[in-house]
Amino acid sequence: MPKLFQNLKNPKEVFAWGLYDLANQSFTLLIITLLFPIYFKSVAVGDQQRGDSLWSIGVSAALLTVVLLSPFVGSYADARAKRKQLLMITGTLCSILTIAMTFIAPGQWWLGLALFIPANICYQLGENLLASFLPALSTPRTIGRVSAIGWAMGYLGSLLLLICVISGVELFNWEQTPDWKWFFILAGAWFFVWMLPAGFILHEPPHDSPHSQTNGFKLAIQRMKSTLKEASHFNQLVRFLIAFFIYGLGVQTMIAFAAILASDFGIQEMGLFIFTLQIALTAGITAIVVSRYQDRIGAKPTISIFLIVWMLSTAGLLITKVSGAASGNNQWIFWVIGNGIGIGLGGIGPSSRSMVGLFAPTARVGEFFGLWGMTYKLAGAVGVLSFGQVKAWIGDAPALTLLTLFFAFGLLLLMSVSVPKGIRAAKQANRQARTNTSV
Repeated sequence: MPKLFQNLKNPKEVFAWGLYDLANQSFTLLIITLLFPIYFKSVAVGDQQRGDSLWSIGVSAALLTVVLLSPFVGSYADARAKRKQLLMITGTLCSILTIAMTFIAPGQWWLGLALFIPANICYQLGENLLASFLPALSTPRTIGRVSAIGWAMGYLGSLLLLICVISGVELFNWEQTPDWKWFFILAGAWFFVWMLPAGFILHEPPHDSPHSQTNGFKLAIQRMKSTLKEASHFNQLVRFLIAFFIYGLGVQTMIAFAAILASDFGIQEMGLFIFTLQIALTAGITAIVVSRYQDRIGAKPTISIFLIVWMLSTAGLLITKVSGAASGNNQWIFWVIGNGIGIGLGGIGPSSRSMVGLFAPTARVGEFFGLWGMTYKLAGAVGVLSFGQVKAWIGDAPALTLLTLFFAFGLLLLMSVSVPKGIRAAKQANRQARTNTSV
């Protein structure tokens, strides 16, 4: 095993877990961020303004559905010990639907949405389930490192995928947007192949409570009601999720609109691929750095640092757009700002995921990560929709102003979160669960 995995209690499982992050990057990168948004606007819709509006509606519809499903899927997975099974089912369905996107013809925006929305639902639910393995794969001292390893492997997947895409463009002359549909086959096949090790190697995380004979979904609802009722016992988690929701508005928006924004700034075709390669490389390096230092400086300071990076980057986009500084021969300014976006993406994810892991009682890991996923997806639904509609009907400058404010207010709210109090609440819940089980 590489040095990065040394001194972990189960490096083989962590590696397999990280490979799933590498696998699902094909959907994040090629379908959500890079190729499909532009293909959808230019080919499936054929109108730039209407394309922005429909794309934001499609992304938001999928995320809103995930918001409604996440807590029940998480609690059901806990109650029936089916996290790994559900992880593999959602991944397989997402792979199949992604490959089917190859058949979207010009003008068939309705088919694009009919395939993208359920595929994105499966991907997002799988992301929640994958995150719920984190506490079982780590210790309080290594949770930040393990979380960042998964993120780093995800960005390694992005780099490899971009090399494949650039090679495909060069070998087969697939520079025109209608030709990009062939890469959807690559995205689906990549996801399916690289997620298989997780299915073979990962173990179902342990549970403190025995399985109930109650109907699974009824039990899920009961457990979810219990979690919400006892939320006052986990007030630091609630505070963090509120802050996470606000800055998540910005992160999700940037993921969904990164390629569209780059295109608006004049980055086209091969330049778009290289720009995304730069972001992925910067994000991957950042995730590796986070894996080494986050547990030393703490999750909250790490998140704060990256929120400042996000604020500076989005404010830079706004200033550049208003001033027109990146026009003509000055596109290098946008490329420099792109490094800030990459740093933000590589750092904010693993540090936020670690915070939830620190605050999650062992017996309710699936539910707490379901709440985390629900918060993140709700942020995406609200953020992407609001940004997309403002961009389409009011203008780029107001939309970029809104984006910057998401990160600024998120940082302000994060300041009220106490990590020691959140950890103590989780430990107290674990002790109570063991007492109830022994009785």
